[in-house]
Amino acid sequence: MRILRLGIILLAGLQIGTAQDIPTQFSLEEAVKYALEHNYSSINASRDLVDAQKQKWETIASGLPQISGLVSYQDQIKQPVSLIPGEFFPDGEPGTFVPVVFGPPRQTSATATLKQQIFDGSYIVGVQATKAFLSYSKNNKEKTDQMVLREVVESYGNVLLAKESVAILKKNIEAVEKNLFETRKLYENGLGEEENVEQLEITLGNLQNVLRSNERLEEITLQMLNIVMGLPLEHPTELSQDLDELVAQESRPDLLDTSFEIENNVDFKLVQNLNEQRYYEWKLARSRALPTLNAFINYGRTGFDDPFSYFDSSTQSFESSILGFDLSIPIFSSLGRSASTQRAKIAMEKAKTQLEETRQKINLQLEQAKSEFTLAIDSYQTSKKNLSLAERIETKNEIKYSEGIASSFELRQAQTQLYTAQQEYLQAMIDVINKKTALETILNPEGLIQY
Repeated sequence: MRILRLGIILLAGLQIGTAQDIPTQFSLEEAVKYALEHNYSSINASRDLVDAQKQKWETIASGLPQISGLVSYQDQIKQPVSLIPGEFFPDGEPGTFVPVVFGPPRQTSATATLKQQIFDGSYIVGVQATKAFLSYSKNNKEKTDQMVLREVVESYGNVLLAKESVAILKKNIEAVEKNLFETRKLYENGLGEEENVEQLEITLGNLQNVLRSNERLEEITLQMLNIVMGLPLEHPTELSQDLDELVAQESRPDLLDTSFEIENNVDFKLVQNLNEQRYYEWKLARSRALPTLNAFINYGRTGFDDPFSYFDSSTQSFESSILGFDLSIPIFSSLGRSASTQRAKIAMEKAKTQLEETRQKINLQLEQAKSEFTLAIDSYQTSKKNLSLAERIETKNEIKYSEGIASSFELRQAQTQLYTAQQEYLQAMIDVINKKTALETILNPEGLIQY
């Protein structure tokens, strides 16, 4: 029992140590790097790449020497009987038959066969196609990593957006509560109107509802980030960057001048892989008209005695060996092979058309992404100015309201305008981050984007 308890304690300590190895604080760059190693889709894409490498060798090995063995044991419980004419025996009478049993009742045999493929057109094409499939798996891994990267950036930004919204809402609620307290005191002393109190109560209630919604949203977005990063749902993840820092990092107008090589775009590479696949399918269809040649040699030994004495030198046994070649020549298929080849050629031509279509679409996506990134930066600058103006307007109306110059309705309008400007500013910051990532994904100057 003591040993069992000690083992449990050691196991628990190991689990705690493993859990402590997981970081809790992440910058955006750290979050991306962690996700590329631990995201579920990224892990499976890595496994697919390893699987493609194994499949490549599996195809190559099918054309290399193959050795197989066969062991057989037969025990004839009732041996078959053959009838031999009596005149074949010295004492036999003509017209009669003598029952005869041939061979011993027990037989053990062991055979080893070596097969070697000498020529097979489909094998040659298959080996060539494995290289294309391996390239596809690498590109698919890159595509998966790009998707993971975009999900991390978006999730990271959404968490920061929710956190900033909560902080701003709390600040706004604090200011409204102060105004409400002062207005209620004025009303209770007969120096204000009840409508002013009610207007502020409406504003406060709306803000409190939005705050509760954003607090729940903050928890959900953080859990979504954990899932994207491959972390446990309740992991205490903390973000070490804020929106202002990220926007300063991501606002890169020079990105618009980056040279674009479409051959580096992963979507284009995947369509190129499709073209290679269709080309090898066409070659495979043509190769079916070629002959195939295989060679084989085997060696066997058959013993006629108890199986447990098979390797005994006194056992009666006989050896056998065969060397042979198999040549298969396709002669006539009622034009079936021709139709198959023509269909493969049509599929290859369709893939070429799809490649050109993809080229045009990617160029269009690039121009659209550049436009959206430029617009996002402009919108961010505009919303920043609008926020500054809305803050000044709200401050002026608050002073006027406290002095009795402005009505509660005018103050509420100024506050609503400020709250809208705050949310537009935060959303503009998120748009800059997301649009920059979308543009870099298309440009992809050096493979996967490096943060």
